[in-house]
Amino acid sequence: MDDVLGYEGKHAVVTGAASGMGEQVARICHELGANVTALDVKPVSTPVKTSITLDLLDEASIDSVVEQIDGPIDAVFSCAGLPGPPFTDLQTAIVNFIGARKLLEGLLPKIPEGGAVAAIASGAGVGWQQELANYAPLLATTTFAEGVAWCEANPDAAFPMGGYRMSKVVMNQYVAASAVKFGEKGVRINCLNPGPTATAMMPAFEDAAGKGTIENALGVIHRYSQPEEQAWPMVCLNSPRFSYVTGEALWVDGGFLGMLSTGSHPGFAMG
Repeated sequence: MDDVLGYEGKHAVVTGAASGMGEQVARICHELGANVTALDVKPVSTPVKTSITLDLLDEASIDSVVEQIDGPIDAVFSCAGLPGPPFTDLQTAIVNFIGARKLLEGLLPKIPEGGAVAAIASGAGVGWQQELANYAPLLATTTFAEGVAWCEANPDAAFPMGGYRMSKVVMNQYVAASAVKFGEKGVRINCLNPGPTATAMMPAFEDAAGKGTIENALGVIHRYSQPEEQAWPMVCLNSPRFSYVTGEALWVDGGFLGMLSTGSHPGFAMG
């Protein structure tokens, strides 16, 4: 079986395709024979069928991109993101969740039964289940403007640990909660929770949190992952070979969650 993952001739949409994990996802999908529509605020150098400028901070830009992309769309990869500082908490929340959600839901009518969506969240979203009540009002918003307004009106609730972690907690929650709505159309939705990864954003993470803090989030594979090591699991998630997987988070963290959950991580004591 040559086309083992089932991407030959399929239409894949990839956000954040100019760099990092998104660039690697776009490259892999292209090499697997997919027709890739690459979206980014920066120029995309990876060879793809179509490249469109997308600014997830700008609602009009999202609307324009949705209008420009023709269906059917077989797979959507939501990879665009901000690291937090030097961006504000609100900017980070908009790009990583509010704008990303608007794009996904705008494209949903163009995804046929059997299609799939995968979003990049983060290992920083660990413990999202315990924060469902806090972010229920945000998840209950239905528009870009409503989501921004809630964050602006409730900064203490929205950003107790900054915009980056908030956005990753909420993306995990959104994926779990939205599996029903997407599933009604026969579309799967999942997310990826990467561990520390050597992308262009890593220096910003290290400056904001401290390199020691980042390294403390490493698992038993005690090194940063490479973007390609995150891209392949994401490509697999959206493959039709994963047709019974939806509403899930795939942890690609070198064993961090397992160590944390069992109290075997030396940097974290179980309370």
